[in-house]
Amino acid sequence: MRRFVQIIWIFLINGHIFPFKNKIYIGPLKSICAPGLNCYSCPLATLGCPIGGLQHFMSQLRAHLHYGIFMFGFYIWGSLMLIGAFVGRMACGWACPFGLLQEMIYKLPTPKYRLPKALDYVKYVVLVLFVLILPAIWIDKSGYGRPWFCRFICPAGTLEAGLPLLGMMPNLRVQVGWLFYNKLFILVVFLTLPAFFKRPFCHILCPLGAFYGLFNKISFLRIYVDQKACHKCDLCYKHCPMGIRIYEDPNQLECIRCLTCREVCPYQAISLGFGNRRTQIVKDKFHTADVETYR
Repeated sequence: MRRFVQIIWIFLINGHIFPFKNKIYIGPLKSICAPGLNCYSCPLATLGCPIGGLQHFMSQLRAHLHYGIFMFGFYIWGSLMLIGAFVGRMACGWACPFGLLQEMIYKLPTPKYRLPKALDYVKYVVLVLFVLILPAIWIDKSGYGRPWFCRFICPAGTLEAGLPLLGMMPNLRVQVGWLFYNKLFILVVFLTLPAFFKRPFCHILCPLGAFYGLFNKISFLRIYVDQKACHKCDLCYKHCPMGIRIYEDPNQLECIRCLTCREVCPYQAISLGFGNRRTQIVKDKFHTADVETYR
């Protein structure tokens, strides 16, 4: 089911069916923020990237204030916070094309390793520094900043926009310089690492995942673990795309709510709920199923 939903989302947010007219779609749908990381400049993109939109607002913040224009990006902030408040980081697991690509690459028959836990905190630095602070404070003579994450880091943008646009518009190739090669190097790294590590970009660099993760503990959608039914067999840990043990903290920051743990749990100790209410089926190998409602 999740794979099906992920594929559907790819076509929903990249549904521009006339990409070969050498122009980017800029219709009314581009004002809607996609739930996952998806480049605005992709020839197929129909929705805008929330991180790109946030940087665009931050880069103009000082100029707007200087000229008495009080625009605070409530729509962008509201879109991100609305998704986070309802489902937390679930959008990463169900609606992000770059996340799906990493999971597909991980299926290659290569040695598998675990990323150091300390790397999980890098994306919060990226969110604060490259998405919020630098675009607002590092400005040019006209008073405007730059979208630092999109311009210098984002591998999804290189894959979805940079490379296709160079193929579609040969006149752009003369402008290729160190900046493009730097981003191409980052892309190659994060297309290679998923063969050995689970969703490395989501762990290390993704600012959107960092933002959504902050809502996991307070979101309306919740994951519950029945500690009495859980045998800590670590099947959830083995199959989790983010490599976490859900029984340690059902709503930890790294959880993308993919519900793989719920599918593989032989004791049905993991359940999904809304707010403070949940319905869970607990099934032991030697007993009939019991249905309990927790409040």
